[in-house]
Amino acid sequence: EWDSALRAPVHVVSPMCGPGGALLPPACTRSLGLPLNTRCWGFSPPGTSLLQEVVYLVSQGADPDEIGLMNIDEQLPVLEYPQPGLDIIKELTSPRLIKSHLPYRFLPSDLHNGDSKVIYMARNPKDLVVSYYQFHRSLRTMSYRGTFQEFCRRFMNDKLGYGSWFEHVQEFWEHRMDSNVLFLKYEDMHRDLVTMVEQLARFLGVSCDKTQLEALTEHCHQLVDQCCNAEALPVGRGRVGLWKDIFTVSMNEKFDLVYKQKMGKCDLTFDFYL
Repeated sequence: EWDSALRAPVHVVSPMCGPGGALLPPACTRSLGLPLNTRCWGFSPPGTSLLQEVVYLVSQGADPDEIGLMNIDEQLPVLEYPQPGLDIIKELTSPRLIKSHLPYRFLPSDLHNGDSKVIYMARNPKDLVVSYYQFHRSLRTMSYRGTFQEFCRRFMNDKLGYGSWFEHVQEFWEHRMDSNVLFLKYEDMHRDLVTMVEQLARFLGVSCDKTQLEALTEHCHQLVDQCCNAEALPVGRGRVGLWKDIFTVSMNEKFDLVYKQKMGKCDLTFDFYL
């Protein structure tokens, strides 16, 4: 059951997703077609703004000031949203950069066939649920009015938009060795940004010497700092360890139990502290 605290998501049933289907936000109501030879990446909702800017910076040789002046959502439109929509996507020069929060099974066939590239960003789920909660509260279109405890319970019970995070992240983890998939962790962006920038440049086919790599990394550092700066982002959604400010002891124990039950057979690990 869904109460008025959350706008009811759309229940999408696909032959690829089993009898239960998947819960998608109300905006995702149209057919998801996409031209071939398109470069895309998919990842969980929180953390995507930072990654999209870093990827754009690395792939286009842009700088943080330039990114701050542009409408980044037009340069990297969301595949499943009606706005800007497929018309904008079709106008982009190939290889296109496209953002998506869709589960792996819903991505276009050229991604499954290896004809396009996917960069997936995973974040430790405790920080993710806090950030997702604050995101829902910050947007008028979401209008979430419930408590964090209620929101967290929905998260653990797979009752939020885009369905189960536990299934979402495990689907992409199973494809981490595919040649067209780069699986990244949000915490690594804070721990070792140099290595992540190198990975992105290599994956995207961007050639750069040591000096250019250092400049790219410095620009990426600026983006990360801006994301975690309390003045630039009052809710501080970009911080690692965000969950410690809001989780109670009992909530943490319950979350750990659910996490173990749903992720116990998966060898994917996360850092909850840095």
